[in-house]
Amino acid sequence: MTDDFLPGIISGTCDTPDPPGQRQPAPQATPGGDPTFSDLFLYETVAIISAVDRTAVEDCVRGLAAVRDRGGRLFILGVGGSAAHASHAVNDFRKICAFEAYTPTDNVAELTARTNDEGWDTTFLEWLRGSRLNSDDGVLVFSVGGGDRSRRISTNLVRALELARERRAAIFGVVGREGGFTVTQADVCVVIPPLFPHRVTPHTEGLCAVVWHLLVSHPRLAVSPTRWEAAS
Repeated sequence: MTDDFLPGIISGTCDTPDPPGQRQPAPQATPGGDPTFSDLFLYETVAIISAVDRTAVEDCVRGLAAVRDRGGRLFILGVGGSAAHASHAVNDFRKICAFEAYTPTDNVAELTARTNDEGWDTTFLEWLRGSRLNSDDGVLVFSVGGGDRSRRISTNLVRALELARERRAAIFGVVGREGGFTVTQADVCVVIPPLFPHRVTPHTEGLCAVVWHLLVSHPRLAVSPTRWEAAS
């Protein structure tokens, strides 16, 4: 589907992907104006979030709780925009959920030194090795594709997950594609359904934040109130 279909979507005269067994209402045009890209993007967002596998999310919550309950640490990995998610999520998992959580991309000095001296592919692998990753710990990956060795995409995630599997650490993921390396290795992986192939990246990165905010807000994980809710 391309943006040329927007007028038909707004009027309800063309088909769009819907979650199995559900029909999304046609998006509403901006009041007083013609259909906009915002109408289309938000329509797609509602359709995608409605199709997220809730069982996978709840399984992820249970797995993460088990890591914390046994005294394990949580290592969050991401590249590009997902690295920013990882940094934000580390804060929330620590502050709201009482995890001992870390991400390698928060340490710019070590990350750039390893990239310069050893190469990008092993940056996360060696960081996890130096952190003495063990079977009590968990690794949480944020990624659009989840890594692909054969196409040399996010190979540092691939190498890191190989070590995590070797060390028997729990592996979790929030990704935007079924076929990536993270899905094949994770104990639990939440897939942001790629219903709109021409906008997989923005929807995955945007809704990844929704998913991990759901995780840190979940009653099974959250132990401290957030500031504004506590103040009201």
